[in-house]
Amino acid sequence: MLNYYNEIKNQLINNEITKRIKDYSKNKSDLNTYYSVGKLLSEAGKHYGDGIIKEYSKRLTSELGKGYGVTNLKNMRKFYITFSKSQALPDQLSWSHCIELLKLKNINAINYYIDISMRQNIGYRELGTRIKNKEYERLPEKTRLKLINKDDNKVEDFIKNPIIIRNPNNIEVTKEKVLQRLILEDIPSFLKELGNGFCFIENEYKIKIGNTFNYIDILLFNIEFNCYIVVELKVTELRKEYIGQVEVYMNYIDSNLRKNNQDKTIGIIICKKDNKYVIDYCSDKRILSKEYELV
Repeated sequence: MLNYYNEIKNQLINNEITKRIKDYSKNKSDLNTYYSVGKLLSEAGKHYGDGIIKEYSKRLTSELGKGYGVTNLKNMRKFYITFSKSQALPDQLSWSHCIELLKLKNINAINYYIDISMRQNIGYRELGTRIKNKEYERLPEKTRLKLINKDDNKVEDFIKNPIIIRNPNNIEVTKEKVLQRLILEDIPSFLKELGNGFCFIENEYKIKIGNTFNYIDILLFNIEFNCYIVVELKVTELRKEYIGQVEVYMNYIDSNLRKNNQDKTIGIIICKKDNKYVIDYCSDKRILSKEYELV
């Protein structure tokens, strides 16, 4: 019978040697090694029971030093089980990233977080925060289906609901100006809540309609989808008059700012509470309604 312990020990030693010689590929070496060790631990458990991990951990720690506690060995086994289902190893990520991913049970959620981690080059701490904030679960259901089917995306697909707005001092938000100030105090976090490619242009963007000046709460541009985004903030439930207001602003931007090679403007109404009956009867599908949540 295969000597599981010696095989595990040899693989871990070889991994340490590889990381010292080839520092540029240490992430890949870690993941390949931990995957193989996880497989061996899984097979050993079938022969000797789950308690074998505790025994191996004690011996490995004694012979190789720190890093091979029971929790870490269990994570290696879970790593193998998770990624043995025809799932490519995320070898551009670190083991710390994978520890965060292993907290998830949904393989589609895991795939989503792997993709954004690599494309947006986010660290494992930020990844942990996004997982904690249930970013994947806050995506529209149709977006999650698109990700599974690898369909093309639109600018609105990755806008979360609810949109999380940071309020570290627990300020009472009863006016749009207060909500706007909270957003502007941490504009990078707000843009990430909307998705990829969003850029801040200006708040209180002044436009002139006839003889009257109006002010768009927040004007953005998305460089990936090549379009402007009008954002209106409301601290009440969605009302039908809000749709008319944002539609006027969108049409103004299309007529006065949008270039011929740019897509039509998108409108987002961020409100305290959505009203699906109002938005369902909105004829302009470029207008979106999203709730906000203060944290």
